[in-house]
Amino acid sequence: MIFATKLERAAKFFLMLCVSMALIACSEKSAEWSLYDVSGHLPDLSFSLQAAGNKTVTQADLKGKTVLLFFGYASCPDICPTTMAQLSQVVVDLGNDAKDVRILFISVDPHRDKPDMLQAYVDAFNNNAIGLTGDEQQISDLAKRYRVAYQIEKPKPGDDPNNYDVTHSRGVFVFDNAGHARLLASDAEQTEAITTDIRQLINLTKNSTYR
Repeated sequence: MIFATKLERAAKFFLMLCVSMALIACSEKSAEWSLYDVSGHLPDLSFSLQAAGNKTVTQADLKGKTVLLFFGYASCPDICPTTMAQLSQVVVDLGNDAKDVRILFISVDPHRDKPDMLQAYVDAFNNNAIGLTGDEQQISDLAKRYRVAYQIEKPKPGDDPNNYDVTHSRGVFVFDNAGHARLLASDAEQTEAITTDIRQLINLTKNSTYR
């Protein structure tokens, strides 16, 4: 299938990226990250999307915040709720450091995930989370920017138009408080490792802000 081929390519690219990051980490004596160090390999945080209350949110609204970016959708049966629960626990474990951390949940299913509903979904996990969506082109462009693969399986004629499957790649992108991509957490990362690395990142960049 064409989509299977696309996902396989995305998976291979993701694996190659992870391996290359691991090799870079091994070559730098000062690197002490448990997650994959993607500094200089992914673009800075940049977006303009819709949030609850008919608000437009951009990267400028997150000035000075450490951002945990995750692509998913509200009706996802497994990956998304599991990841959101994990990130929520990370925020809890960060204690006082969590005040400057935000979880961004970007929906790849803008047809069903309207802003207010999406915010209610993320609020069920953590109050430091922001649900964002946009039109098809905005989501597609942003996913490509961070090399995220997803596919919406359109319903067949005569079926419920709101009953369809969505497939997407996984991974949490961590941006420092200056908006630079710094770390990538795969689905295999433990909550403790993510918490430790984010706390270290906060301490390293506490005097840095968006330029």
